[in-house]
Amino acid sequence: MIDKIAESVASALADVRDGSTVLIGGFGTAGIPAELIDGLIAQGARDLTVVNNNAGNGDAGLAALLATGRVRKIICSFPRQADSYVFDNLYRSGKIELEIVPQGNLAERMRAAGAGIGAFFCPTAYGTELAKGKETREINGKHYVLEYPIHGDVALIKAERGDRWGNLTYRLSARNFGPVMAMAARQTIASVHEVVELGALDPEAIVTPGIFVSKIVKIDRVATQAAGFKKAA
Repeated sequence: MIDKIAESVASALADVRDGSTVLIGGFGTAGIPAELIDGLIAQGARDLTVVNNNAGNGDAGLAALLATGRVRKIICSFPRQADSYVFDNLYRSGKIELEIVPQGNLAERMRAAGAGIGAFFCPTAYGTELAKGKETREINGKHYVLEYPIHGDVALIKAERGDRWGNLTYRLSARNFGPVMAMAARQTIASVHEVVELGALDPEAIVTPGIFVSKIVKIDRVATQAAGFKKAA
């Protein structure tokens, strides 16, 4: 019987290895799998490459992971916001590497990984510093930059509902990079607020099929909200 429900965050993350590339969902704080990130901190894997749209906010979530010093490199679109001081301090002191990727390219590079595409040409970044050292080509009078897929060893994403087969649905903008990250990683771990019986999810509403999901962990919504209020205070 297929049952991808993990007993705990710790058991779900037990196999994450040092040196892994970890794709972490979230757009700023929307859809960030905070409990899974906290679990990764407790698990202890180091020398990580992290892929996220941002580079952490405040002291919690991704910023807390960066603060441990166990992230070697971050690949993101927006490394600096008003409260990205953890990343800023690490970068200025030479303690973390940074690869900036335009947001659309970031999503497409992960989608390409999931779709088995070897590389693709994209006009974004042509003629800028971000295209330096990359192959370019003129196609039908337009200039393009060659981009390669971003593969993950593990993806940590936040969904709303899931079943024991690993089928997932999302809540509004919390969806963001979750679906493409799930496709791009060898192992995907998703947190959900509700585990439902097989057949309870409308097949037309399943955004991420279970074939792309390794484990799901149920996270109590009330506990999540309480933790958020505590950190905000």
